This record gives sequence, C-alpha cells and structure tokens, in this order.
Amino acid sequence: MIKTNAMRILEKANINFQTKEYIVDENDLSGEHLAKQLGLPCEQVFKTLVARGEKNGIMVFCIPVNEELDLKKASALTKDKKIDLVPVKELLGLTGYVRGGCSPIGMKKKYPTFIDETVILFEQIYVSAGIKGAQLILNPDDLIQFTDAKTADLVKNK
Repeated sequence: MIKTNAMRILEKANINFQTKEYIVDENDLSGEHLAKQLGLPCEQVFKTLVARGEKNGIMVFCIPVNEELDLKKASALTKDKKIDLVPVKELLGLTGYVRGGCSPIGMKKKYPTFIDETVILFEQIYVSAGIKGAQLILNPDDLIQFTDAKTADLVKNK
C-alpha cells in the first residue's frame, strides 16, 4: 500500500491506526458501495465532505456514508446563514484530495471540522486515508482530538 500524507501525519503524532485497502469502482464511488465491499455497517464508515459557509468559509464535515449532510443543521451549528458543498472541481485545490479520497487528516490547511455525533458509538471508525482505495481505521476520540473537531447532529432525519 502506498503510504499517504494522512498516514505519515498520524504516525508522526503517535496516533494508532490501521489501514484497509479496497478495489475502487470508478462507476460507483458511493460510500455504501465501499462499506459493503469492506463488510462493514454504513454507520461505521465516515465520508468527508467539504463545504463553504458565507461567513466562516471552508469547513469539513464527516458523516456516515449512508447519510446526507443537513445543511440547515450545519448552518445553525456554524452560525452561517448559508452553507453549500464545495464543487468537486474545487476539492483538489482546497484540500489536496480528490473525490473519493478526501481525508479529514492532512488537508492543505486546517479547516474547522465537525463529525456526526454517532461517531462515539464505535470503538473504531473508517475514514479515507487520502487516496481512493485506502481507508484509515482509528479510534473516534483520536480523530476528534487530532482534528479539533466538534461533534453534533449533522445528518438529515429520515
């Protein structure tokens, strides 16, 4: 496996993690497909979304792969009147990552980070390792602490 910037950063910070490789299907980059491939519940695999608020600028949101970010909840949490997801074409320039390989660890800049409150239900969670085809497995408390994240209810109610 190729060692990613996110992996190097975690090693340097002495944070325990494991990695898991998977086969990338360019026709289906959905998180649900990924979780199924890894044999995991969707609730344990978190996707990283990048959004822009009219007041606070770029922010990072990590939510379970089978959920949708509730932009109204995100706006209320960040005190932004309006938040929109960043267009895919801007992702690489802002974060250093591409769609399907965006990790909350090791972005070009340190952005405010928010993780769905369900993260605490698991001893280990999965997030992108910074490239398509690789996931980091780590303790949610370590991710929260390392990214200075706030946890909150971020997803749309079904």
